[in-house]
Amino acid sequence: MRPYTEDDYAAQLLQLLPQGPAWPRDPEAVLTALARALAMEPARVDATGHRLLAEMDPAQALVLLPEWERVCGLPDGCSQPGETIAERRENVVLRLSARGGQTPDYYAELATLLAGGVCTVREYRPFRVGHSAVGQPLSNGAWVHTFTIGAPSVPVRGFAVGAGAAGEPLRRWGHERLECVIRRLKPAHTHVIFTYGAASAQQGATHA
Repeated sequence: MRPYTEDDYAAQLLQLLPQGPAWPRDPEAVLTALARALAMEPARVDATGHRLLAEMDPAQALVLLPEWERVCGLPDGCSQPGETIAERRENVVLRLSARGGQTPDYYAELATLLAGGVCTVREYRPFRVGHSAVGQPLSNGAWVHTFTIGAPSVPVRGFAVGAGAAGEPLRRWGHERLECVIRRLKPAHTHVIFTYGAASAQQGATHA
């Protein structure tokens, strides 16, 4: 069902008035102009009510976006200054849909969502004589507790008409939020390295 427009409300107002020469319905009549003026506010309220239906979905929210952010504990320590409306919506959706985990697949999936492109996780297993092959790296010591996130090249996010708002930058780039979120959610005893570029994103999930 579509919202009622100013013309719809003006027509309803005119229908409620008495009939006769003193009550002209002519489009150019002063009475018709008055009805249109009076119809502006109910039409605005009607349109706002219909827009609130979209606010139920955080991916489309605008008026209630700050309320969604409050419920999700946003902005947080990983939020970036000057985030666009689209980025704020993405952060809310990510927070609401997060399931948590500590597997390589979980971190690869999370990094992919944050980076906007396919990411991989590379682990470093310890070198063992008799099990590891000649030429494999001596990934012992701290490397046992290290993993690498391979992400695509640093993205450039452009302004999108309809998804952005006045005052937002025409271009944004960087993976600061990706690195911050991964560092916050990784196991406390581990170290994480970030690499960028097509070759990094195409690396295998595990290095033996």
